[in-house]
Amino acid sequence: MQKRSLGNSDIQIAPMVFGGNVFGWTVDQKQSYSLLDGCVDLGINMIDSANVYSAWVDGNEGGESEAVIGNWLSQSGKRDQVLLATKVGIPMGDDPGGLSKQSIIKAAEDSLKRLKTDYIDVYYAHRDDPDVTFDETFSAFEQLIKDGKVRAIASSNYSAERLKAAITFAQENHLPQFVAHQPEYNLFDRSGYEKALEPVCRDLSVGVVTYFSLASGFLSGKYRTKKDLEQSSRGAGFLEKYLTDRGLKILKALDEVASQHNSNPAAVALAWIAHRSSITAPIASATTLPQLEQLANAAMLTLTEADMACLNDASAY
Repeated sequence: MQKRSLGNSDIQIAPMVFGGNVFGWTVDQKQSYSLLDGCVDLGINMIDSANVYSAWVDGNEGGESEAVIGNWLSQSGKRDQVLLATKVGIPMGDDPGGLSKQSIIKAAEDSLKRLKTDYIDVYYAHRDDPDVTFDETFSAFEQLIKDGKVRAIASSNYSAERLKAAITFAQENHLPQFVAHQPEYNLFDRSGYEKALEPVCRDLSVGVVTYFSLASGFLSGKYRTKKDLEQSSRGAGFLEKYLTDRGLKILKALDEVASQHNSNPAAVALAWIAHRSSITAPIASATTLPQLEQLANAAMLTLTEADMACLNDASAY
């Protein structure tokens, strides 16, 4: 699987990132290990997690995803075969979150312990914290990089204006800069990224790794009626907003393109993201090995100009 540079960094990632939000949530530890081994076997080399995953599950406190990954690393010895991305900034348990220096340093230490590793490849500011100065936030990241505990830093859920301001501040003060940004982006949810964030990421040579790349599973094609929503572990609340005329038009286009390539809607939806010139890779999760193989196939699926036009037209906003 051909690798891509993550922004201006020397980090090379496959054009597909595995989303570790499922660990400690919809897959047990044994299946998690199988999926992680499968990622290595298929050439998907970046695993994306966060310290807060999966605190939304009853009985969880956060840190469960990182702990599963850490246990797998300890058992498998495959640390040198994967890139680890995790995040800081959202409250979990007794941790108030935020991007103060104290919060970042402590959260990083906690994540390293759960991950059972000496360093994090890409450490994301999970969301903007306007109550903390850029100087304090970036000095914390600088310390982690100098200490060898983090290789590169990135951002998620920043507005275009704040992202530009943050990177400009880091450049002007000779501090580490965000090498990547993680926005919500998929065939249905296009405008938030394309209108404002994409120009900033292009201008500043920021890599882009997208989340909700399958629109909470809607773009897999499994959910076409309200009755279908009952099958989802996420529940109808996440998916019902996609059951519109435009949403169904997108699914029809995905079906058409998938049939041309002997593929499936999910793989085509991910390939569409990966084919956009400003995108480094989409993030997607799987709970079974066949699903994981679909993700890998998406990374190698070549869409034609006609395919892209079909999908762009159906998803126009």
